Amino acid sequence: MNQTSNMSSTKDAGERSRSRKFTPIGIIFALGGLLLFAYFVKRAGLGEILGGIKRLGAGFLIVLAISSVRHIARSLAWMQCFEAPERLRFRDAFRARLMGDALGNIVPFASMFVSEPSKPALIRDRVPLMAGLSAIAIENIFYSLSVAVFIFSGMTALLLTFHLPKALRFASIGGLIFIFLLISGATLVIRKQWKFLSGALEYLYRRGVARRWLETGRARVSTFEDRIYGFYERNRSRFLLILLLETCFHLAGVLEIYVTLSFISLALAPTLFTAFILESVNRVINVLFKFVPMRMGVDEFGTGKVSGILKFAETTGVTLAIIRKGRDLFWTAVGVAFLLHRGLSLRGAAREAEAAIASEAGNSAAAVRHVRTNESG
Repeated sequence: MNQTSNMSSTKDAGERSRSRKFTPIGIIFALGGLLLFAYFVKRAGLGEILGGIKRLGAGFLIVLAISSVRHIARSLAWMQCFEAPERLRFRDAFRARLMGDALGNIVPFASMFVSEPSKPALIRDRVPLMAGLSAIAIENIFYSLSVAVFIFSGMTALLLTFHLPKALRFASIGGLIFIFLLISGATLVIRKQWKFLSGALEYLYRRGVARRWLETGRARVSTFEDRIYGFYERNRSRFLLILLLETCFHLAGVLEIYVTLSFISLALAPTLFTAFILESVNRVINVLFKFVPMRMGVDEFGTGKVSGILKFAETTGVTLAIIRKGRDLFWTAVGVAFLLHRGLSLRGAAREAEAAIASEAGNSAAAVRHVRTNESG
């Protein structure tokens, strides 16, 4: 009993230590983002930015309506990743997505460590946690592949259509090669059903590396791999629908940028092609700077620079990035409202998600020990 208590205390201390470690880093990134944001707003001109926002006016409601399609599309895609007898209702999927995204947008590093797992954890009263975690992992695989294809297409279009500075051109070519290898590798791994993650963990475990964590970690990873590959074998008929839903997510982003630019750009009328390139750049920023809350500063920098290459005013790009932040803040507020309705604060929701996942890990460990005890008996 004392040993169990000591292990629990050690684990809690470790979690508190990690929280203390991440908090200063998160604050540094948040402050750095705010400084970058202030710099690019000043450089673009606050008056010009406010003028663009004023020109958008009630058009912001159209932007919100289009952005809702993105949340709806990924919620429906998540629902398609459940297997019988489990079933997730749309209202629960939509609510969980907004709550998880709210954590990712506000809490430093939550988007990296808590945001996605928190979505099934916060609705485990509706579906079992393991089923929700497996489904969100499968949906994220489809989403990641669609993002890779979308970015690859946007970077190719940018390279072939516009004259880029030498450094950006070489970076784009390198990115294209990396994405091509990534897509090819991921496709091969899924088709061959290689258990390289659990295999690597098993290799480390046998050599005594991080044995305490790997005692349960390798079993959980193996279970996830089995569920993902099992879904691949049993539900190929759903693949096209899921990919179409992920495509709708990206197309809604293109339309959103096109509509926004139609209101705020005075010197140059937007086209769907330029909106497509800007959205692909936005995906790159989201992937590379997920650890920066709200992509503060980096979004303004990236969108402003690429807007200049596309012959828009740099101020137009910065204004576009700020309007997107307004959109994100709206949906974050909705997610926070859902959390408060459940009686949870942001930190409380993050802790609840971590506790639920830790509990599931404990159950997995107990199951593994039970099987081993029976086998030895």
